[in-house]
Amino acid sequence: MIEALRKVIKRMHYPLEVMLVCVRWYAAYPLSLRHIEEMMAERGVSVDHATVHRWAMKILPVLAVVFRRRKRPVGTSWRMDETYIKVAGQWKYLYRAVDRDGDTIDVLLRAKRDCAAARRFLERAIDLNGVPEKITIDKSGANTAAILSVNDDAGVAIELRQSKYLNNVVEQDHRAIKRVVRPMLGFKSFRCARVLIAGVELMHMIKKGQLDCPEGEASSAASKFYSLAS
Repeated sequence: MIEALRKVIKRMHYPLEVMLVCVRWYAAYPLSLRHIEEMMAERGVSVDHATVHRWAMKILPVLAVVFRRRKRPVGTSWRMDETYIKVAGQWKYLYRAVDRDGDTIDVLLRAKRDCAAARRFLERAIDLNGVPEKITIDKSGANTAAILSVNDDAGVAIELRQSKYLNNVVEQDHRAIKRVVRPMLGFKSFRCARVLIAGVELMHMIKKGQLDCPEGEASSAASKFYSLAS
């Protein structure tokens, strides 16, 4: 077990294997916490749904850091868009980008949908993945302004394209995330939403083959997820 994970679970009294299974199910499939509680009971493990939520909040951020270090490089042609996520009864905005092959570049949950939010997402994505050659968006004025301002301030020359047809790649990719998030029935806080959505995105990227693993190891998405803990 990696040391960072050992620290966050040191007061938890369940086997690590049980905790990882529950957290993976929650991040990978459209299941509620009570579904997972029932599924574990069928396997002879008594665990409260609130406990599963606590495990997810503690474990997923640690595994996300490990994943970023082992994430495969992405392409230089990006598709950028945002989708709606309900947090504490209000709509927030999940900025997402994928490359031309559909591999996830980065995600960021923001309270507002404006130029500042789009630019913050774009700057973070560039810090993690390098400067793209081109970015395709829809007709969003905020996203357009963000890309142009990054070009001016950073002295780069990112080609901006506005095409709803080409941007369909990222819009379709939103569906995989919304499908898993929907049974969660909204998030009670922004922090909770940020952590759990990052976990859902992490599992989605693993399924798409974006985790760099030695040849012959961790063949399934489940085994790749578990490999992040060791």
